[in-house]
Amino acid sequence: MQHTEIKTLLQSEPSLHEVTVKGWVRSFRSNRFIAMNDGSTIHNLQCVVDFEKFEEDVLKKITVGAAIEVKGLLVESQGQGQNVEVQVTTVEILGEADPEEVKLTILSPKRHTLETLREQAHLRVRTNTFGAVMRLRSKLAFGVHEYFQKNGFFYMHSPIITGSDAEGAGEMFRVSALDPKNPPKDKDGNINYKEDFFEKETNLTVSGQLEAETYAMGLGKVYTFGPTFRAENSNTSRHLAEFWMIEPEIAFCDLDGNMDLAEDFIKYVIKYALDNCGDDIEFLENRLLEEEKNKPEAERSEMSLRNKLQFVLENNFKRVSYTEAIEILKRSKPNQKKKFKYIIEEWGADLQSEHERFLVEKHFKCPVILFDYPANIKSFYMRLNDDGKTVRAMDVLFPGIGEIVGGSQREERYDVLKKKMEDMGIPHDELYWYLDLRKFGTAVHSGFGLGFERLVQFVTGMGNIRDVIPYPRTPGNAEF
Repeated sequence: MQHTEIKTLLQSEPSLHEVTVKGWVRSFRSNRFIAMNDGSTIHNLQCVVDFEKFEEDVLKKITVGAAIEVKGLLVESQGQGQNVEVQVTTVEILGEADPEEVKLTILSPKRHTLETLREQAHLRVRTNTFGAVMRLRSKLAFGVHEYFQKNGFFYMHSPIITGSDAEGAGEMFRVSALDPKNPPKDKDGNINYKEDFFEKETNLTVSGQLEAETYAMGLGKVYTFGPTFRAENSNTSRHLAEFWMIEPEIAFCDLDGNMDLAEDFIKYVIKYALDNCGDDIEFLENRLLEEEKNKPEAERSEMSLRNKLQFVLENNFKRVSYTEAIEILKRSKPNQKKKFKYIIEEWGADLQSEHERFLVEKHFKCPVILFDYPANIKSFYMRLNDDGKTVRAMDVLFPGIGEIVGGSQREERYDVLKKKMEDMGIPHDELYWYLDLRKFGTAVHSGFGLGFERLVQFVTGMGNIRDVIPYPRTPGNAEF
């Protein structure tokens, strides 16, 4: 079973030793040149066959999509595009791929739209684009863990099934073991969840934040990194029903420290991707450049993918209060000329993606952190400022995406939090344990949430969030 990855071979010097390589056929030209890929790199390995030494039945089975094992000598390449190639001595067909069936799939050599690739999500990772995206996703995930582990954070697994709604939005997927056709009813005719598995209404988590706060108040610095779920009927290029969230929580940390952490963390993982995924980023950058040639000049990006990533690394994030941002937006040309879909008329407006992107891309021309939002458009757990109308919330805004991070200093005062929950109709008995934190050694603490797919989307330059997760879950779509 010993074989060498193509990535390793392409970085090796020619050798007289025999090598063994396994992978999938990308192309087979002139009954002589096999382009082979095993997923370890964006680049194919060229394997050269002396067809006169092989049976015709074997050569016929070397088709696009077939899995093969090749043995031979790694020699200096005679052609352009690679330093080494394999002079084949033996070929074994590990798994055949019928050429007629391949023509009907995304494995065929012709270019396909991203929509077509989504329809065959079980095969799309074999394409160059999705191979590159998923290798980057893997490296970014490792970079996330590396950053927090190096900085003294403890990784905690928050529950997937929960009885609370951290966001207070109510857009949740129910979890039940009751018979949907004949659920038990109480005397009022309502479903009797007392007879359900957990003896109460439960749902898939929308956030691990509240549970992470409890652990931060014992371990100091923690982070979650796991799946979260929103039953939000948003059929857009920025929303998923199932996605992964990174949520650090830090005791004895105020909003300024929280903003420092978010900026440092984002820069670290982007640099990690640049340092470890150069080939894939280069491929995705070239892909974007080709795509943009077909767009009107006004719609083309001002920066290439790598320049955009370097731009984030090299610029301090501009910190701007919500109040200042509202004034900028009110005076802006798109607002005055009614070019915005959502016109900004007064303080208190909930900012949309178009407003966030204007601030980042047109006005400040750098990543922006907005802070001190109106209390009535933010969640109950955010610390109320002395003005009584704003909370210690912050959002990190990025070019091309808008909000990539949302966070806050948490409300640590028992009486204030209790009143905010009452005002928002959040039952005490559901979150008694969360209030308890404020009774047993309360302290200033902060945290934020970063949707991992939005980070992957930014680093890969992909235009649709459905193309940066292996199997996207969206309204009306739970295939595969």
